[in-house]
Amino acid sequence: MGAHSRTGTVAAVRPSRPEPAGRDRYFDTLRALALVRVVTYHTFGWAWCGLVFPSMGIMFALAGTLMAKSLERPAPKVLRSRLRRLLPPFWFWGSFVVLAMLVHGWMPGWQIVYWVVPLGDPPGNAWGEQAWEILWYLRTYLWFVLLSPPLLRLFRLAPVPVLVLSLVPVLVLGFVWSGPDNRLGSALWDLSTYLFCWMLGFAHRDGVLQRAKPVLVIVLSLAALGYGAWYAFGHQADFGTYDLDENPLAQAFWSAGFVTLLMWAKARFGIGFAALARFRRLDRAVTVFNARAVTIYLWHQIALVLAVPLIDRLWDVPAFETYLPLDSQWFLFGVGWVLIAFFVPACGWVEDVAARRKPTLLPGGRAARMGG
Repeated sequence: MGAHSRTGTVAAVRPSRPEPAGRDRYFDTLRALALVRVVTYHTFGWAWCGLVFPSMGIMFALAGTLMAKSLERPAPKVLRSRLRRLLPPFWFWGSFVVLAMLVHGWMPGWQIVYWVVPLGDPPGNAWGEQAWEILWYLRTYLWFVLLSPPLLRLFRLAPVPVLVLSLVPVLVLGFVWSGPDNRLGSALWDLSTYLFCWMLGFAHRDGVLQRAKPVLVIVLSLAALGYGAWYAFGHQADFGTYDLDENPLAQAFWSAGFVTLLMWAKARFGIGFAALARFRRLDRAVTVFNARAVTIYLWHQIALVLAVPLIDRLWDVPAFETYLPLDSQWFLFGVGWVLIAFFVPACGWVEDVAARRKPTLLPGGRAARMGG
C-alpha cells in the first residue's frame, strides 16, 4: 500500500481570483502534495516517506470531509454520484490493463467481476502487478463511500467516543483476530487502518475539532504519533522495515495523530491558503491535481513502468549517454512526471465526463473552472 512529487514555479503575481465554489485550497494543496508523495514513494521506495507525510491517511480524511458534506443531500443520490464519478475512470484505465494482461497470457475466472465494481481486489497476473497493486485504495474508498450513511449516523450519536473507538478494529485485527486470508481479509485490514481518518473527516465537517480543547487534541495526537512510531520501529524484525505501508497498526496510529493535527490546525486557525491564487502557475497546478486526482493516481504506476524502456532507448544515443544521468532514479522520476503530464490530458477528460462536466484537456484555465 502506498501513495506521492514536487513541482512549482512561482509565477508573476496577478490579482486574486475567487476560488471555485465549495473548494478549500488548504485541503486541495494537501491532496496535491499527497499525490506527489505517492509518485515519490513508488519511484524511490523510501521507507521514511510515510512518516514525513502519511498521504493515504490524509486522502481518506479529506474524502471523509467531502462525503459528510455531500450527505447533506439524500444518501441514494450521493452514492450514485460518487459511483458515477469513480467507476468510468476506473473502467477506462482498467480496459488497457486487462487487455495488456490478456495479451501476456492471463485468463481470468469469475473474479473478473471485480474489474467492473472493485468491491474486492481485482485479479491479475504478475506481469501487470505493478499497475493493479494500487487498486487497494479505490476498493477501500468505494467501501467507505457505501458505508458512509450509517457511519455518519453512528458518529453523530456520540462524536468523540465514536471517533476514538474507530481505532479499535485495527487493534482487534492486530492483537486478537487477524481476519481471513482472502479478499475479505484484505478489505477489513485496509478499512480498519484508515477508519479513524475517514471519521476524522466527519469530525472536521461537523465542527467537532473546532470545539475540542486544544490541549486534549495535541496530547492525544502526540500519543497516537508516539505509539505509531514505537510500533513501527519496535517491530522492524517482524515486518523487515519501519515502512508504515508494511505495518497497518503503525500506519493507523501514526496517520491518526498526524492527520488530526493537520485537520485541527485548519479548524482552529482557519487556514485557507486563499493567497495561493496570487501565484498563478502554482494555483493552476493545485487545481489540475485535484481535478485529475483519480487519473494521476491510476496512471502514475503505468507512467513509471513505461519510463524504464523509454530511458533504455536513450542509452542508444551517444550524446544522451554522455550528458544525461540516465542511471539516476531522479531521472526516472522526472521522465515519470513527463509521462504523467501526457496522461492527464490524454485520459483525464474521462473524469469530466463521469462528473457530467464539459470535457477539458487541462482544468483550471480561463475558460474552465473545476467543479466542487
